[in-house]
Amino acid sequence: MSRETPDIETSSADYARRFSGRAGAYFLKVQQQAVKNTLLGCKGSSVLDVGGGHGQLTQLLLDLGYSLTVIGSDNNCYSRLRLQCSDDRLSFVTSDLLSLPYRDQSVDIVIAVRLISHMTAWRSLIAEFCRIAKYSVVIDYPSWFGINAVTPLLFAIKKRWEGNTRSYQSFFKQELAKQFGSQGFSVTRTQHQFFLPMVLHRAASGSSTLISIESHCQAIGLTRLFGSPVILRADRKGS
Repeated sequence: MSRETPDIETSSADYARRFSGRAGAYFLKVQQQAVKNTLLGCKGSSVLDVGGGHGQLTQLLLDLGYSLTVIGSDNNCYSRLRLQCSDDRLSFVTSDLLSLPYRDQSVDIVIAVRLISHMTAWRSLIAEFCRIAKYSVVIDYPSWFGINAVTPLLFAIKKRWEGNTRSYQSFFKQELAKQFGSQGFSVTRTQHQFFLPMVLHRAASGSSTLISIESHCQAIGLTRLFGSPVILRADRKGS
């Protein structure tokens, strides 16, 4: 199996620019709140953020009191983050993402955002996360429900608007739950982030009107049913 390194791109300055401006700040705010909600009641004090060199969750996890390790597939994956954050609770490890250098159940919580949808061997990735997680695994994924069902038709438009986007895989919750179940984990919580396609928010530069529509969709339950990406938490059975 060839080594997969999608986090090299998501840790780059070019990728970080996709989350600049009003729309980017809005995306990160929603994502951080969704992750925070997903972690409520989660056991443990140590977190392994796999592919987290983008730094999108670093400060949130530190503020929540976790001891945090960011792991990347290459030393360059956390070069930007190392300059931005010098907290002594933060450490860095370089490793093959499908062969993490940890004993079974040696990390309380494993988190990975902006990763699984770019991994060909996503089943092996989930298995590796479950192997080392003592209590919980938290991931995000694009959902096949809602507007993401027509992703192949919209990708050319998305590419034209965003310029530096890349292809990705969407998932059904059931197929992810099945994979977690095969590893002795059960899905216990999900948080759906956006009802409208994110590309619309970018095209409108974080329009307050679209943000207001998102709030309304959240309030009436449309986001919970059809929103994407989804933050998913799976807990070890019996933990």
